[in-house]
Amino acid sequence: MRKPFEELTISDDFMFCKVMEQESLCRPFLEMLFSTKIEKITYLSSQNTVTTNSGAKTVRLDVLVKDDVGTFYDIEMQVGNQYNLPKRMRYYQAALDISFLDQGYTYKALNDSFIIFICLFDPIGNNRAMYTFENICIEDKTIPLRDGTKKIILNANAFNAADNHELQGFLQYVKTGKVTTEYTRRIEKMIQTVKLSERARKEYHILPAALMDAMDEGEARGIERGKILGLAEGEARGFHQANLETAKNLLGLGLSVETIAKATGLSQAEVETLA
Repeated sequence: MRKPFEELTISDDFMFCKVMEQESLCRPFLEMLFSTKIEKITYLSSQNTVTTNSGAKTVRLDVLVKDDVGTFYDIEMQVGNQYNLPKRMRYYQAALDISFLDQGYTYKALNDSFIIFICLFDPIGNNRAMYTFENICIEDKTIPLRDGTKKIILNANAFNAADNHELQGFLQYVKTGKVTTEYTRRIEKMIQTVKLSERARKEYHILPAALMDAMDEGEARGIERGKILGLAEGEARGFHQANLETAKNLLGLGLSVETIAKATGLSQAEVETLA
């Protein structure tokens, strides 16, 4: 059973995305994490569907960000331990690379890409607040590969072990809901604002539970949409037709074309033709 809208916190996918799709909250998070100044965010979107080809496993990213120097950041909230995080991060990074390197471009054109998972558990088991992984030479660990990739796992369970005060405050907020810093105060204020939005409430109740729970299996999404929206024949008609039916329902609730496109995986042009 899904959590009531009024009880959502930063650790719930829906609310996490609502918070992090605000540049005023997302950029400070990245600056805190990397101890650097980001001059400008050029792309910021939540619930992005990334598909490498028609037969590949689809990836739905919580929050995708691109900064002014071309670095991509995928920020994910992970509540439950499915014991697959390392290979899941590997697949997400591969999907990003394939999606954003157009045919005809050289490998040098690949953007740097960082995968960030915020976890309510310790997937590594060493009780660290932050684990950062890069490719290095095994024979000489002073030699980095410099392939432009980085994987970061934040462990909210070990917030007391964080060296950075701001990061400690953020992880404590994720784990306990306790506000201890100016940044977490701003996040809490945004969450309360979202909870007062009737539009956000409708969006939460109508969007498929599969999206909220980060279920990225295509079949599972199709079945869940069918249950929620009453599309008894959705699977038989195919996922694309089911997505079109879902989009019609969302349009009827007054959601924006952009939001509907994110929720269904359809293009904005396809959604606009249904209006």
